[in-house]
Amino acid sequence: MRDSPPSIYVDEVTFDLCGELPQVEDRASEDQCPSGTRACLTTINNKGENSARITTVIPVAQSSSLNPETSSLSSSSGVAVTFHGGSYPPSSSNPVSQSFKVSLACAESTSEPQFSSYQDGQVLVEWSSPAACGTTQTPPPKEDESNGGSGGPGKEEDVPIQGVGSGLGFFFLMLLLAFATYFALGAYYNYSTYGSRSWDLIPHRDFWREVPYMLQDVIAHLCSNVRTRRSGRGGYIAV
Repeated sequence: MRDSPPSIYVDEVTFDLCGELPQVEDRASEDQCPSGTRACLTTINNKGENSARITTVIPVAQSSSLNPETSSLSSSSGVAVTFHGGSYPPSSSNPVSQSFKVSLACAESTSEPQFSSYQDGQVLVEWSSPAACGTTQTPPPKEDESNGGSGGPGKEEDVPIQGVGSGLGFFFLMLLLAFATYFALGAYYNYSTYGSRSWDLIPHRDFWREVPYMLQDVIAHLCSNVRTRRSGRGGYIAV
């Protein structure tokens, strides 16, 4: 937020790490990023009550030029994910290449994503989560060389131990980010569009309410099939 009397400028970042952003209802097409956008930076000018006006819309990450990159954080334990977009403004003689970077820091609990900066065409968002904590392996102690001596029959060759679980951890991290982004964007949409509060903020609330009953029906169906097979005599199932 930037205070520029008599106006206030608010920078709003919406993103989805696993899919494209949906179009915002009740908003003109020129006031939102085009389809195929993964991360969108919107600047809103507020002057008094009920006078919000969108002044800037920048697609900083797009599926057509995504080219994702990952790297380790230098300041703390974690990982950084960078998505790329096109150039902005597209009609300018000197457009700037856009990108979107999420710094996922290792933490004991998950925090809300925080918009950090927009500089040189890159939006930086900082996020803390236990899923960003890496795993390490300690190699087993070497056997005493006196058992076999150097090159003797009792000495095994040193085999480098490679870290495992990083790929699986990254998958669960992306899955966690997808769910967190889904619920965050859904709650924001319900709040800004319908003025929802409390449980009404949950996106597709009716679906999630029916999930336990659907699981119960599936389990009951599987159990009934097992009972039917066990009740047959001589390899036949009673009809």
